[in-house]
Amino acid sequence: MKNNKKKVQRLFIAFILLVMCTACKQEPDKSPKADVKEEETSAPIAENTEIYPLTGLPLKNVNGQRSFAVMVNNHPDARPQSGLHQADLVYEVLSEGNITRFLAIFQSEQPAVIGPVRSAREYYVDLSSGYDSVFISHGWSPQAKETLENGRYDYLNGLFYDGTLFWRADFRKAPHNSYISAENIMEGAKQADIDLVQQPESLSFLSEDEMKNLKGDEAVKAEVRYDKSDVWNAEYEYDKQTEKYLRYSNNEQTKDLETGKSIAVDNLFIVEMEHQLIDDYGRRSIDLTSGGKGILLQKGVSRQVEWRNEDGRILPYLNGSQVGFVPGKTWINIVPALEDYVSLH
Repeated sequence: MKNNKKKVQRLFIAFILLVMCTACKQEPDKSPKADVKEEETSAPIAENTEIYPLTGLPLKNVNGQRSFAVMVNNHPDARPQSGLHQADLVYEVLSEGNITRFLAIFQSEQPAVIGPVRSAREYYVDLSSGYDSVFISHGWSPQAKETLENGRYDYLNGLFYDGTLFWRADFRKAPHNSYISAENIMEGAKQADIDLVQQPESLSFLSEDEMKNLKGDEAVKAEVRYDKSDVWNAEYEYDKQTEKYLRYSNNEQTKDLETGKSIAVDNLFIVEMEHQLIDDYGRRSIDLTSGGKGILLQKGVSRQVEWRNEDGRILPYLNGSQVGFVPGKTWINIVPALEDYVSLH
């Protein structure tokens, strides 16, 4: 009898374990891997989802912070750069001669390495003001120095923090070897008593329906030629799979130095602004305020638009109404004349 009772007990325990295991299989996977896989899907953004103000993408960190704008070197000796792929918005503008530099504005992501960092020009400072960004550079032109020292802007300059907040990479030569990190920017802001709490106001973004119904000319490739040589030129090729534009320069794809990740652009905005030489060094002044012609490329479609300066932001307009951006990364190329510098295919 005792043996029969033990058999019954064993069968009952086995039945209970079977039921529990079946229930466990029906539970959703709570592992970190499952969470990562879910984040990588491109499901539509719900209307009540909080978004990052400069990308329109879902907010991961509920404690958003102020943006910072970094002057990034684009000399061939500074390529490939670090951290550019994490910028929410990037301006590419001529600095002197045929050399362009980037103004990379970060808010949603905090890179561990950014650079190489280069010196400022006053119009880059003006472009950063539309996002109330803390301005980061290593050096400055006389005009930028005057602009930054007038008390209207918060900034950190590598001239005063070389070897502390800024570091020099040993695999590159000066002036193409200055780097900084988001962590060091926050530390520098603390030292300089700079407030990092206030987020920028949100850009305007297209809805899912508006993105599906974009109308314009097919544009799978855009060339922005700052010089006869390929060295200084930017090319953007549309990737139908990701619905983003991949950037190339000097016939090489623009990728991050540390991670190898590609620059992938959701909004490519090319605008025409008046440029004037102001010294023998080849420095310029650029008219950021008068408005003018532009080309907006989104999801393989280009539209002829105009640009306006709205409180320091260079924004697209069509038929008198502001055009929204596709949620994601935005790059803005500023050129002296569209017909001379830009070609679409």
